[in-house]
Amino acid sequence: MQGVIQPIDNIKKKEEPKKKRSSDPVQAEYDDGVGFIANKEYGQAALSLHNALLGYEKKNHQDGIANASNQLGVVCMKKGEFAKAKEHFQRAWDICKRFDDRMSMLNLSEQFILIHRDAKEYKEAIALCLDMLDTHHSHNNPEGSVNVMETMADIYVDQGEKAKAADAYRSIASIHFNFDHKNFAKRFEEKAAALES
Repeated sequence: MQGVIQPIDNIKKKEEPKKKRSSDPVQAEYDDGVGFIANKEYGQAALSLHNALLGYEKKNHQDGIANASNQLGVVCMKKGEFAKAKEHFQRAWDICKRFDDRMSMLNLSEQFILIHRDAKEYKEAIALCLDMLDTHHSHNNPEGSVNVMETMADIYVDQGEKAKAADAYRSIASIHFNFDHKNFAKRFEEKAAALES
């Protein structure tokens, strides 16, 4: 039996099933806004998310308000409008804090750190990093701790505090060493040494 290999151009890509549009118009606006963000259509995203936010406010739907505010903050960040982004993220933060949603607060903290770094408010950025480290430590999350310490090292470098950045890299190396990740540990030890040379 002789097999025929079909040319790659003749093979059709399997189409992804289309996501069913929500019957709730407010949720549909929200979903559209998130889709526009993914497609880098920030003006359209802002419009859809603003409409969704208004709809959630009418319903007094706190999760929806927080989610729409968060996504509006993302849109503002993409557009370089950090002051507006901060307002939207703060609104989401206040709701998450009221409901003790710590995971969402961690995600929002990352956004606030970016805003503070852009404004060269390094002390505030480091304070948020330290709060995040406490949370990761209490949840026994070494990966989260390492990510935050890398961010801290970057902030220290931004403000010219190389010794503190080197200390952060050594702490990261120590965590990797404890998990027998020798190559990672070596890489961060080398980063620390490079800052001190």
